[in-house]
Amino acid sequence: MKRAGKVTAFFVIFFSLIYFLFTKPTDHNPYFESAYFKESLSGIDSLKSRHTLIHDSLYAGFATVSITPLLNQPEDNYSEGEFKQLPLAGYGGRKGEPATGVHDSIFIKAAALKTGNQTLFFVSADLLIMPPNIVEYAMEVLSANGISRSQLFFSATHTHSSLGAWGYGFIARQFAGKENENLQKWLGLKTAEAILKAAGDLKRAEIATGNFDAGQFTRNRLIGKLGTKNDDFSYIFLKQKEGKTGVIGSFSAHPTILGSENMEISAEYPGYWARKMKDSVGFAMFLAGSMGSQSPAGEAKGFEKAKDIGESLADSLLVKLNGTETEKTTSFALVSLEIPLPKFQIRLTTRRNLPGFISNKLMPYTGSGYLQAVRIGNMVWISTPADFSGEYAVQIKNELKVKGFDANITSFNGKYLGYIIPGRYFYLDKYEARVMGWFGPNMGDYSFDLIRRLSEIVTTN
Repeated sequence: MKRAGKVTAFFVIFFSLIYFLFTKPTDHNPYFESAYFKESLSGIDSLKSRHTLIHDSLYAGFATVSITPLLNQPEDNYSEGEFKQLPLAGYGGRKGEPATGVHDSIFIKAAALKTGNQTLFFVSADLLIMPPNIVEYAMEVLSANGISRSQLFFSATHTHSSLGAWGYGFIARQFAGKENENLQKWLGLKTAEAILKAAGDLKRAEIATGNFDAGQFTRNRLIGKLGTKNDDFSYIFLKQKEGKTGVIGSFSAHPTILGSENMEISAEYPGYWARKMKDSVGFAMFLAGSMGSQSPAGEAKGFEKAKDIGESLADSLLVKLNGTETEKTTSFALVSLEIPLPKFQIRLTTRRNLPGFISNKLMPYTGSGYLQAVRIGNMVWISTPADFSGEYAVQIKNELKVKGFDANITSFNGKYLGYIIPGRYFYLDKYEARVMGWFGPNMGDYSFDLIRRLSEIVTTN
């Protein structure tokens, strides 16, 4: 009996040591008392001192560059977009298997807007996210051409049926397959190409902005009707004086209509939207909105449902644009803030997390995040580095509405920090909180606070 007691005591001590050595407690300390928040406030103070609001004539330029790969080639030749095989990104259930073909073409698109001495580029790709390493490859080219990171408003369509192989680390491989440096270089070059082409297309232009309700196409997938959701489709309509017309659109329903069983490359419902809009306006690019907790709604399935939602959104926008009055001048302000991050809190339970040295090995990207706010006329567009909560988006939009501004919040701006959702959902045993909430219960409120402060800067005359 004494021996059995010793063995039991040994295992209790052993597993207790494992528990405390290889887990750490969840940090519930207020974010506003943290060093990272104070550093962010210092950055915001610097932005305030340098902020200028410009009111001037507008120039706009557009570019579309194909990133549809040639598959089943003898060897990779990224300069020609040729690859032996490539995985799809979006679902762990695909287990990194290669795409079987191309259902519809995919693109990187850029729209350049210049007012006074400031130029901003909206950039979006038919990808799951805009991967940080792709941005880094693109910046090698863009920096040499005088374009800075702060001028780039990145996003993606968030299709779950497009190219993978762009990520590093265990988590990235689960969703995007094994990394392929040739693919990464190619996407980086194509991104830079689109931006430089848009810059070269700048012409005098007129502008209109707005939102319309498209709530029938989205639902709150986290807590259903108990929660709120961002129902708005937001747009920027641009008309060159001598040239093309174009539209930048954004909506907040996840492009997850096509499931893991689909193995063909597709831009999903944003692709159907863009193709229908292009027939009427010449250029159309889609930016993922506040995708956190929002799924597509509707009865059909597969490509039929993707077509229904995409083309219905296009039809609604075309009706809205019919007879829209455009302005020859606009007010313009842009702020970009690189933000320090709290330590990883990869959840094991609601009370214990993985330790930092393990989290850093598992996660695809570490370092900083990025937030931006741009004011164009009476509309504010905000970019975030995550699947950003639709519920937070509604709060931001309502606050700005009181001040006389429309607003839109986009996701996937060239950094990726998982899901940013309200802290009240931290204890839910749901995918967004349990698997994809990487920075603990305060990350949402921290980000929300900074966005409010950035919005205040650009909306101050």
